[in-house]
Amino acid sequence: MCDHTHDLPLSRRRVLAAGATLAVGATAGCSGLTDDGGTPAAVAVGSDWGCDQCGMVISQHPGPNGEVFFESNSPEGHDNPARFDALKSCLFPYLRAREREGWTAAAVYVTDYSAVDYEIRDAGDPTISSHTDAASFADARELWYVVESDLRGAMGRDFVPFSSKADAESAAAEYGGRVVAYDDIGPALLGD
Repeated sequence: MCDHTHDLPLSRRRVLAAGATLAVGATAGCSGLTDDGGTPAAVAVGSDWGCDQCGMVISQHPGPNGEVFFESNSPEGHDNPARFDALKSCLFPYLRAREREGWTAAAVYVTDYSAVDYEIRDAGDPTISSHTDAASFADARELWYVVESDLRGAMGRDFVPFSSKADAESAAAEYGGRVVAYDDIGPALLGD
């Protein structure tokens, strides 16, 4: 097991994210925008929330999680955000399919592994820990992703996001793969 710990500046990020969640998250309703037209903050994943792509209970599985708030639409069966237990197999395919239907994402949040103390279990089949609190999420469009690595989550090998490019490069050096930006995640990486 590998325990990665991060320094004090990341704790500040957690405090700021938690404050934003309290201030803005309570105003997020059915639409993806807050009552004042602003972008909603990430919210903590409920203990019984199922993934909107695969249906698995998110809190019961390892790996990166994600949330998508849509501007004028909501996922089937509940208010925003759409929620996911994996990025490669669930969040990105769901998001791309909705975008093809004309839906617009107001905000996309994923686990920021630079902001959490994560663990890697099973060195032979490295599985990265899950983090479901609001402070563990960051704007997906601003992160660096380790792709094509041996790191696993809920649905097998997954994209692992970091706000620090150096952290992403370090993970790629240790577990294989390469580092890409959000905009580089397209059909070739998704297997479409």
